[in-house]
Amino acid sequence: MNLYFSAQEIQPSLEREQQLLSQLTPLINYAKQECEYYAKSLADIDASKIDSRAQLATLPIIRKSDLIDMQQRHTPFAGLNARAASVDRIFQSPGPINDPERTTDDWWRLGQAFYAAGFRSGDKVQNCLSYHLTPGGFILDSGARACGCTVIPAGPGQSVQQLDVIENLKPEGYCGTPSFLKILLDKAKANNRDISSIKKALVTGEAFLPPLRAEFKAAGILALQAYATADVGLIGYESDPHQGLIIAEGILVEIVRPGSSEPVAEGEIGEVVVTSFNRDYPLLRFATGDLSALLPGTSECGRTNMRIKGWMGRADQTTKVKGMFVHPQQIEKIRQSQGQIIKARLVVTQLNHNDQMLLRCEVDSAISQLERERLCTEIAISLNNVTKLNGSVELVAINSLADDGKVIDDQRDIG
Repeated sequence: MNLYFSAQEIQPSLEREQQLLSQLTPLINYAKQECEYYAKSLADIDASKIDSRAQLATLPIIRKSDLIDMQQRHTPFAGLNARAASVDRIFQSPGPINDPERTTDDWWRLGQAFYAAGFRSGDKVQNCLSYHLTPGGFILDSGARACGCTVIPAGPGQSVQQLDVIENLKPEGYCGTPSFLKILLDKAKANNRDISSIKKALVTGEAFLPPLRAEFKAAGILALQAYATADVGLIGYESDPHQGLIIAEGILVEIVRPGSSEPVAEGEIGEVVVTSFNRDYPLLRFATGDLSALLPGTSECGRTNMRIKGWMGRADQTTKVKGMFVHPQQIEKIRQSQGQIIKARLVVTQLNHNDQMLLRCEVDSAISQLERERLCTEIAISLNNVTKLNGSVELVAINSLADDGKVIDDQRDIG
């Protein structure tokens, strides 16, 4: 049996780097020809001169946080998609941000992550990421099938029914958020349900901290993580030694100083910037908003690509809750929907490895208790409608929230 999903994973590092850099000039020419956005933004760029990382760093950056406004001006993809590409699905993640998908095999390139996590042909995989509007479920689905696995498209929630499925179909693997796997394990233990068939897991969408990893290991589950976005697909993934995230094949990653386009020194924390050679949706220097740092050397597993430390927070106030992005613009939209809210701040915490949201809203303390209860209910409904997530609401006195510009206060310990 092959140890690797692809021979590319073990090619000499210098050879891979030269191959990627040699593709930059053709990619830029193609993007200028096929994509309305690049035809304008790179009009004055001589593609033949972009043949090194230093030259790549001279190109402008596109930040994920800017996509919301860009796509509102130019629906649906801000002109970043290739004219020649046929889009099979359009997703709308919270923000909203529109993302395209082609249904060709392993379009998101997740197969290498599943293979590194031990998934093999014939395995049954319970996929617990959502297939609704956001692409997470489809991203994992395509990667599992690329390894020859049979996918059970379970989606999130309905934990009792999920346990029924596991007991009945006995899947060997799980994919989804680590927090939902924890929920399934806890509920199975509390209700004497047998989910021992699950021996492997690929988790994503949230920080995967050592205590939870140890808990899964104690339950007989080898859980490794993948780092992917709805724009790029797979960016990095773990192998069994747990030595950081190995950069996926087929992309070029830089770590830049947040707010700038300048690469940082090896080991310094910065923003993850990806150049993707996807001809349907080419992305040149796409800043994800995620923070990480380069690790020296290569993994002991034999894969030779560069590595990053993993997710180390956000370069902006955007955060991810239960695998879903929450943006400051969404909190402002909720505030504007209720004329009585002076200021609002979303506080994100974690309880028993499960994300919690509390929206604190400044309102006039003179309003009646009945009015306060009505307002709390309306704000909670608005929070769910806008973010697609449940959260609680707390009304506080005017001037209770600090004037520090913070709209989202993520208080979780990311390790």
